[in-house]
Amino acid sequence: MPRTCTVCGHEDRAAIDAALVAGTALRDVARRHAVSKDALFRHRDSHLPVSLTRARDAADVAQADDLLAQLRALLAKANALLANAETAGDIRTALAGVREARATLELLAELEGELDRRQTVNVLVAPEWIVVRSAVLDALAPYPDARAAVSDRLVALGAGT
Repeated sequence: MPRTCTVCGHEDRAAIDAALVAGTALRDVARRHAVSKDALFRHRDSHLPVSLTRARDAADVAQADDLLAQLRALLAKANALLANAETAGDIRTALAGVREARATLELLAELEGELDRRQTVNVLVAPEWIVVRSAVLDALAPYPDARAAVSDRLVALGAGT
């Protein structure tokens, strides 16, 4: 006989579901509603309505869209203030407006994925890798076929294939 879900029959089920969708830690939800973590885990994975998780995803997307809209509005305002300063001949304020507009534009581009500031590292030119590569090829010297195969593969990796 299948086990009855204690969470589905709980008087605070709506609050429990909301906490689970929000990502609240299971131990906190368990403590607050006097249910076991195991029951919460099973309920979340088997009975939590898919529509609630989709609603949470939709809310996240809406919030992100709202933030982008606010950032675009801020950029428009910075550009308008820059134009006003230029019209008034206030060079110092105009330069400050240029800096603000640039910073806002950079942030917008970064959030929209058009600007990636992450550092990239090419390990194929690192001195440590060159030492390891040489050691591997030297160790394979008595096995010419294996050495050739490894060497070919290393060359392919260096070429990005």
